[in-house]
Amino acid sequence: MKRTMKKIKAPTTTTINRRARFDYELGDELSCGMVLTGPDVRLIRDHHVQLRGSFVTIRRGELWLNNLTLGADTERNIKLLVTKRQLNELARAKQNGLQLVPTKLLAGGRHIKLVIATGKGKKKYDKRETIKKRDFERGKY
Repeated sequence: MKRTMKKIKAPTTTTINRRARFDYELGDELSCGMVLTGPDVRLIRDHHVQLRGSFVTIRRGELWLNNLTLGADTERNIKLLVTKRQLNELARAKQNGLQLVPTKLLAGGRHIKLVIATGKGKKKYDKRETIKKRDFERGKY
């Protein structure tokens, strides 16, 4: 008699960059892999990570995540894994004046993925408008 055991699904861990939605008008999103070491993976799975202040750049034909805060205030630069076609699309968006903004870090299951979005920076009056709209929806006015 053959026994079958149910596989227990690991809980999905999501780290969200809330500041990105406030500072940028976000457009297309792209999910990409990351080149990590063992200790980096452990810190991410234990929620010892912050996306605030991090940004994405293209250097020498590669995509990099800069200033990712892992653990006790250690900032790292991490290589991101994308295809050539995706990299060309992101480079084209960057030439058109858009920024590459990390929005979410997904660490559910076996793989750890970073979701990046193209975004255009908001002006100060746009940010005030966002605050006003959010307060109105809450019922403050």
